[in-house]
Amino acid sequence: MKNALNAPLAQIQQLKDGFGLALAVLFMFGFFWGVIKIWSGANAISKGDPDGKAGIVAGIIIAAAATIMGALFSIFGLEDAIITPRF
Repeated sequence: MKNALNAPLAQIQQLKDGFGLALAVLFMFGFFWGVIKIWSGANAISKGDPDGKAGIVAGIIIAAAATIMGALFSIFGLEDAIITPRF
Protein backbone atom coordinates (compact mmCIF):
# COMPACT_ATOMS: atom_id res chain seq x y z
CA MET A 1 0.00 0.00 0.00
CA LYS A 2 2.87 2.36 0.80
CA ASN A 3 4.38 1.97 -2.69
CA ALA A 4 1.01 2.70 -4.29
CA LEU A 5 0.97 6.11 -2.62
CA ASN A 6 4.57 6.97 -3.52
CA ALA A 7 4.15 6.35 -7.26
CA PRO A 8 1.93 9.40 -7.98
CA LEU A 9 4.14 11.62 -5.84
CA ALA A 10 7.22 10.55 -7.80
CA GLN A 11 5.44 11.40 -11.05
CA ILE A 12 4.51 14.83 -9.72
CA GLN A 13 8.17 15.50 -8.83
CA GLN A 14 9.27 14.45 -12.33
CA LEU A 15 6.65 16.78 -13.82
CA LYS A 16 7.83 19.63 -11.60
CA ASP A 17 11.45 18.97 -12.65
CA GLY A 18 10.38 19.01 -16.31
CA PHE A 19 8.65 22.35 -15.86
CA GLY A 20 11.75 23.67 -14.08
CA LEU A 21 13.92 22.70 -17.05
CA ALA A 22 11.51 24.27 -19.56
CA LEU A 23 11.35 27.42 -17.44
CA ALA A 24 15.15 27.68 -17.31
CA VAL A 25 15.39 27.43 -21.10
CA LEU A 26 12.61 30.01 -21.52
CA PHE A 27 14.25 32.46 -19.11
CA MET A 28 17.64 32.00 -20.78
CA PHE A 29 16.11 32.78 -24.18
CA GLY A 30 14.23 35.77 -22.73
CA PHE A 31 17.38 37.15 -21.10
CA PHE A 32 19.34 37.08 -24.36
CA TRP A 33 16.38 38.54 -26.27
CA GLY A 34 16.15 41.35 -23.70
CA VAL A 35 19.86 42.12 -24.01
CA ILE A 36 19.53 42.28 -27.81
CA LYS A 37 16.53 44.66 -27.43
CA ILE A 38 18.59 46.90 -25.13
CA TRP A 39 21.47 47.00 -27.62
CA SER A 40 19.13 47.73 -30.54
CA GLY A 41 17.44 50.49 -28.52
CA ALA A 42 20.82 52.05 -27.72
CA ASN A 43 21.77 51.81 -31.38
CA ALA A 44 18.50 53.51 -32.38
CA ILE A 45 19.13 56.34 -29.89
CA SER A 46 22.62 56.86 -31.28
CA LYS A 47 21.07 57.29 -34.74
CA GLY A 48 18.59 59.87 -33.43
CA ASP A 49 15.46 57.69 -33.25
CA PRO A 50 13.26 58.78 -30.32
CA ASP A 51 11.70 55.29 -30.05
CA GLY A 52 14.99 53.81 -28.88
CA LYS A 53 14.17 54.56 -25.24
CA ALA A 54 11.07 52.36 -25.46
CA GLY A 55 13.24 49.56 -26.84
CA ILE A 56 15.62 49.87 -23.90
CA VAL A 57 12.78 49.79 -21.36
CA ALA A 58 11.21 46.78 -23.10
CA GLY A 59 14.56 44.99 -23.11
CA ILE A 60 15.04 45.59 -19.39
CA ILE A 61 11.57 44.23 -18.63
CA ILE A 62 12.09 41.16 -20.84
CA ALA A 63 15.55 40.41 -19.43
CA ALA A 64 14.42 40.84 -15.82
CA ALA A 65 11.08 39.03 -16.14
CA ALA A 66 12.15 36.08 -13.96
CA THR A 67 13.32 38.35 -11.15
CA ILE A 68 10.23 40.57 -11.37
CA MET A 69 7.84 37.60 -11.20
CA GLY A 70 9.77 35.97 -8.33
CA ALA A 71 9.64 39.23 -6.37
CA LEU A 72 5.90 39.66 -6.98
CA PHE A 73 5.17 36.09 -5.87
CA SER A 74 7.23 36.64 -2.71
CA ILE A 75 5.56 39.98 -1.94
CA PHE A 76 2.09 38.45 -2.17
CA GLY A 77 3.05 35.40 -0.09
CA LEU A 78 2.98 32.83 -2.88
CA GLU A 79 6.48 31.39 -2.42
CA ASP A 80 5.13 27.82 -2.68
CA ALA A 81 3.77 28.55 -6.17
CA ILE A 82 7.24 29.31 -7.56
CA ILE A 83 8.88 26.66 -9.74
CA THR A 84 12.65 27.05 -9.61
CA PRO A 85 14.31 26.98 -13.04
CA ARG A 86 17.03 24.32 -13.04
CA PHE A 87 19.23 22.42 -15.45
